[in-house]
Amino acid sequence: MKAIRIHEFGGPDVLSIDEIPVPQPGKDEVLIRVHATSVNPVDWKIRAGLRKEKFPSKLPLTLGWDVSGVIEELGEKAGNFRKGDEVYGRPDPTKNGAYAEYIVVKANLLAIKPISIGHTEAAAVPLAGLTAWQGLFDKGLLKEGQKVLIHAAAGGVGTYAVQFAKSKGAYVIGTASDQNIDFLKRLGADEVIDYNMENFETVVSDVDLVLDTIGGDTQLKSIEVLKTGGRLISTLAADYVKEAKEKGVVLINYMVQSVPDQLDEIAQLIDSGKVKPIIDQVLPFTDARKAHITNEEGHTRGKIVLQVI
Repeated sequence: MKAIRIHEFGGPDVLSIDEIPVPQPGKDEVLIRVHATSVNPVDWKIRAGLRKEKFPSKLPLTLGWDVSGVIEELGEKAGNFRKGDEVYGRPDPTKNGAYAEYIVVKANLLAIKPISIGHTEAAAVPLAGLTAWQGLFDKGLLKEGQKVLIHAAAGGVGTYAVQFAKSKGAYVIGTASDQNIDFLKRLGADEVIDYNMENFETVVSDVDLVLDTIGGDTQLKSIEVLKTGGRLISTLAADYVKEAKEKGVVLINYMVQSVPDQLDEIAQLIDSGKVKPIIDQVLPFTDARKAHITNEEGHTRGKIVLQVI
């Protein structure tokens, strides 16, 4: 089978198209014929050697930690799945990923994909969708009627966060460039702040929750817009815990986990028409280098999907 692997850490040029054997599933694993995967910042960060401590991986390594495809084989303890099931999920980022024609994944990391969309759209959901879900609800404790500020709202995580928060009945504010203002309002945002024209910390106040995927000064300034007891949830390092404590707000960071029950809930929202995956572009998986360059620039609307079939 073909797989996109790295044999060393570095720039996009270290991605190579290799011919390797089809992996075999263990007792608690399934073999998936990959239909599509997608590109996330963790992909190029691992490729560049920036995540060696969090994700200790052996080289050569196949990248890609979103998958949508069809089960081809099952281990004897692979749960209730059957051959032919259409599944999606976020594979273990310390193991070989889904930039490949086949992938082996532990069955307890997978869910049945949404029935109303194809594999191309489903592949754009798991990692970004779970990140948004866990940031808003598990860590952010978002409730109906609360006010939430979502940074980078037009990005992969942000587009899901806007839709999830709106489905919960929250008042949603997003930051984005001017070209995404109308798009985000159509997606459900109540307000959109053009970060090139306005400083969000001067126009937003009394926020219950901030979802931060940017870090740095954005994280520091976000503390000021929160009400006492508010929560600042970051996918990056929590660099300003002291400042948050002084303001009387909670600052925590988190790393997304694979939770099939949450994938089921997300699938229900998609199948009910309340949430839709936003895809910036679809490329053949052999164009992974191009996809990494674009993703690393950080201005995609939604996700970049790599089509395998």
